[in-house]
Amino acid sequence: MPGLTPGRRWQPAFKPFTKRTFWQKLEGRVELLIKGPIFGCRMCGNCLLQETAFICPMECPKGLRNGPCGGATEVCYIDPTRPCIWYRIYQRSFKLKRQERLLEILPPMDWARAGNNLVGEVVAQVRKVGLKRILSGFMKKEGGSRLAVIEDEVFFPIRQPDWWQGDYAYHAPLDHEPVSRLESDLKSGKFVVTVEITAPLSDNASKLIEEIGLIKPHVSAINFTDSASANPRMASDACSKIALEQGAEPILQISARDHTRTVLQAKALGASAMGIHNLFVVTGDSPIIGPNPIARLDIVDLDSVQMLWILRRMRDEGIYLGGRKMKYPPKFFLGAAASPMASRPEYQAIREEKKANAGAQFFQTNVIYDLAALESWMNALTKRNVLGKVHILVGINILKSMAMAQYLDREIPGVFIPHDLMERMQEAGEGAEQEGFQIALELIEGIRKYKEVNGIHIMPVGREKDVPRLLQEAGLSG
Repeated sequence: MPGLTPGRRWQPAFKPFTKRTFWQKLEGRVELLIKGPIFGCRMCGNCLLQETAFICPMECPKGLRNGPCGGATEVCYIDPTRPCIWYRIYQRSFKLKRQERLLEILPPMDWARAGNNLVGEVVAQVRKVGLKRILSGFMKKEGGSRLAVIEDEVFFPIRQPDWWQGDYAYHAPLDHEPVSRLESDLKSGKFVVTVEITAPLSDNASKLIEEIGLIKPHVSAINFTDSASANPRMASDACSKIALEQGAEPILQISARDHTRTVLQAKALGASAMGIHNLFVVTGDSPIIGPNPIARLDIVDLDSVQMLWILRRMRDEGIYLGGRKMKYPPKFFLGAAASPMASRPEYQAIREEKKANAGAQFFQTNVIYDLAALESWMNALTKRNVLGKVHILVGINILKSMAMAQYLDREIPGVFIPHDLMERMQEAGEGAEQEGFQIALELIEGIRKYKEVNGIHIMPVGREKDVPRLLQEAGLSG
């Protein structure tokens, strides 16, 4: 285990794609000899140690560079023999009082730099800033960090290239008329309902069309999952197009797991051209929980924060990732996932604030069964001034059986079912299906008491036919 990191390298260090000189090779070997034992360095050439409490985020199996995935707990769900490296980054950042640095929107890797050393770039930047200025900053006796000049003027420009320009600030969307019914309903103050439909396993859309027709009259919009659990299903954009043809408003889900930066921008433009304006981005389930043979586990080209940043800049600044200008910027209403119970509320609040800063306009949370935990999460968001910047739709599920409740509680990261609800499902016996329905009704009633909550997001998981009755009994139909 490297000296300053609680984890260990997931994969060996990268090697450069291009030929290097003798001196470049020597510098690279020296850097790896030093940073490898201390930080578990993978020589990604895009170092972020300054912002991640000197724990390398490339130890994350997904290679996430802006925070944890929705399955974040103390242990990595992809490899339980390892700690969740982002949980440890948060722990150390709070301990060192560097948690605000976690808000910086960090860029995706520039793969042309993979395997290259940073020594030359750092030396060049030091010369540009000047040793005199660096030493004067280090020698000052009062106010601010002694390392501020090094951190902000030497490492920041290297870490934040011109094509990215990430920062710590909240970027409010430009003033505009709502681009979708969902955005209009949320802005009007209506308590909104959205429902998730799992995409079909084949090209037969008959059941999908039936479910859309069943749910459409009762909701503002319908989500279509993007190969949930890493299982190949009908593409979310195809489902969304079918929904449009049926007169329903879709929410296109885009998983970072299966999309490169090129495909993300291309798909987003195509969606806008088709009239699909609600985009919901997620990191995506790891292939480890999908079918065999397992796909690559160590590379995710983008994380959900980076996806939001790219899409927001396409919409508001009219630029592609590389900086090329657009003649006709697309129109999006951007959403992201939130996991109130994945880890400690103060950690989750940082994660959610970062997504709001990057461009998220609405959150759909993971399934919630514990209203006290939901309230703790919202209190943490209040302290960070996140509420009011983003609309919150709380996740609801209709339990079908005790076996389903046990599976969700034990196997799904970020989902927790309180003991009293588990007892109710157990005691219900053959009436467990109706008991699950009653629990969902009670949760909706409790959620509606929170004025900060803007609606619910129902994930029926096979109980789509129960959704209209649930909404009618909850007083939310139509």
